[in-house]
Amino acid sequence: MVKISEFQIKDVVNVSDGRRLGNIGDIEINLTTGRIEAVVISGSGRMLGIFGKEEEIVISWKNIIKIGQDVILVRYKGFEEKLSDEG
Repeated sequence: MVKISEFQIKDVVNVSDGRRLGNIGDIEINLTTGRIEAVVISGSGRMLGIFGKEEEIVISWKNIIKIGQDVILVRYKGFEEKLSDEG
């Protein structure tokens, strides 16, 4: 069993490009099934949205590849698309 507090200290890394996305700030749970549907990555501070609010990244549970001792490996394609749109 894993506690939420243990999830929050792990770095989340995108296997598509090796980038560190941040840390888990929240978890979306389906109240009917009791299952985790997604994890929410807190904004990294580099990408500030309107009024300075940090963007959140939502990763579906099915896109979590591996939960290791120090990192969580995920498959996320939206990150590089946002970076290419800025440049």
